[in-house]
Amino acid sequence: MPDLSARQNVQLPPLQAIRVFEAVARHLSFTKAAEELGMTQAAASYQIKLLEERIGAPLFLRRPRQIELTEPGQRLAPAVSEAFALLSGAYSAARAGADGVLCVSTLLTFASNWLAQHLGSFQVAHPSLAVRVDTSNRVVDFAREDIDIAIRSGGGKWPGVETHMLFRADFTPVLSPRLAASIGGVKEPADLLKLPILDPGDIWWQEWFALAGLPAEELASRPGTSMGAQAYEANAAMAGQGVAIVTKALFKNELADGRLIQPFDLVGDDGHAYWLVYPTARRNVPKIRAFRDWILAEIACQ
Repeated sequence: MPDLSARQNVQLPPLQAIRVFEAVARHLSFTKAAEELGMTQAAASYQIKLLEERIGAPLFLRRPRQIELTEPGQRLAPAVSEAFALLSGAYSAARAGADGVLCVSTLLTFASNWLAQHLGSFQVAHPSLAVRVDTSNRVVDFAREDIDIAIRSGGGKWPGVETHMLFRADFTPVLSPRLAASIGGVKEPADLLKLPILDPGDIWWQEWFALAGLPAEELASRPGTSMGAQAYEANAAMAGQGVAIVTKALFKNELADGRLIQPFDLVGDDGHAYWLVYPTARRNVPKIRAFRDWILAEIACQ
């Protein structure tokens, strides 16, 4: 039988030094690790030095413009990452049973134009689970923030997380019927250039005009007003303030009841999509599993 008392007497290195090592090994950068952890680069380097002294071997090869893991560092890094993932999963599981709150981080437009219209069915199915929605464009750090699950747009390749595609983030111009009528109707893509363009600096406009076979140079001379979210720009479009470019799937109601019109079938697709995202280590937490199963079934019914 193993001597557990002897194992307990093994002195572990300081947790702060281990945390810094994990971040530096993940980024292969002292600067990025320090920024993530909210400390100076000198402080991060000091913590690594302490750990290297405790181990008795260098963990990184310092080169002029990059760093690399040494052989001891390569052996240590995956074990440290796994340990933090296990701790994070255990903490999340404990929280799930303790407070019954699911924290969802999502983009503002998805929250207002999709989640708010469907979340009631999830609450009916899970009445003992409260949902807290945090709307933000920033990338969530699941290891440091009190967030269980996120909905983000992008390519879907993020390390350390499980991803499920919800729908494509395609894009197309929309406007109010009244604004279209003000120029006798929008009959061809070039007609859009006769109207105010909302957020002309959005790369989607350039890509859509290119698909339509039109030069987009004129957009550069337009006022660079940006509202920061599709929901705001669509509201401005419904008020007749200009033409917005949006993901059609998020504005089905507005298009169905005629508050917005899609003048052309031409739709752009830059490879991005909306994704459900959560840490791999927490994939079996009951509240995360419940939300995942619900939203995927809800999307499939659309």
